[in-house]
Amino acid sequence: MLDIRFLRKAAEQDDARAQYSLGVMFYKGKGVPQDYPEAAKWFRKAAEQGLALAQFNLGLMSSQGQGVPQDSAEAAKWYRKAAEQGYATAQFNLGVMFDTGEDVPQDYAEAAKWYRKAAEQGLATAQFSLGLMFHEGQGVPQDYAEAAKWFRKAAEQGEAQAQFNLGVMSHAGQGVPQDYIQSYFWFSLEASRSSGEDHRKYSDARDRAAIKLTPDKLVEAQRMIREWEKSHPR
Repeated sequence: MLDIRFLRKAAEQDDARAQYSLGVMFYKGKGVPQDYPEAAKWFRKAAEQGLALAQFNLGLMSSQGQGVPQDSAEAAKWYRKAAEQGYATAQFNLGVMFDTGEDVPQDYAEAAKWYRKAAEQGLATAQFSLGLMFHEGQGVPQDYAEAAKWFRKAAEQGEAQAQFNLGVMSHAGQGVPQDYIQSYFWFSLEASRSSGEDHRKYSDARDRAAIKLTPDKLVEAQRMIREWEKSHPR
């Protein structure tokens, strides 16, 4: 573990990485008592020197009112600074703010822009959100094929709602060729991992797809599920 004395000394000499690390220690209560205001103080010092991780964390604390007053406009400011440096989660969070109009003017085109930047870095939640915008035609032209492409990228990372949406689109032939094997496959994955009302929804969808399959096709779909589960352990 880092020696708090040396870390603090470096932080007090304006070493941004040390300031960030000290902020993390106070945020998590790791080696020091948990102290959100102290964490925010050190994140701010590092953020003002341009460290993207600190900018993101300060944005998050401003959004949640941890150690600082809850202030979504302040959160957006720091998310943007981190996002402009390519920090994917900040890009996604900024996209959400524009998507929902949370203390910024609602702007679907701006939301789609930031979702895309994060999606292209492989962030599954951003891939799903971008797919949804193409599906609904919000901020981008409606394009079912493009929606299915981004849903698939998120689905392959295990994003539940993307898997369900891809199952629906495969069943209907919307943006992808109609393929009941694919539909059964995606619905089954979620049916096996869900509970309660979600389990019933996914199971009903899976069963509707199963009706469309011949016995041979059903065996093929079940083989695909077994292979997926081997390569994607829970």
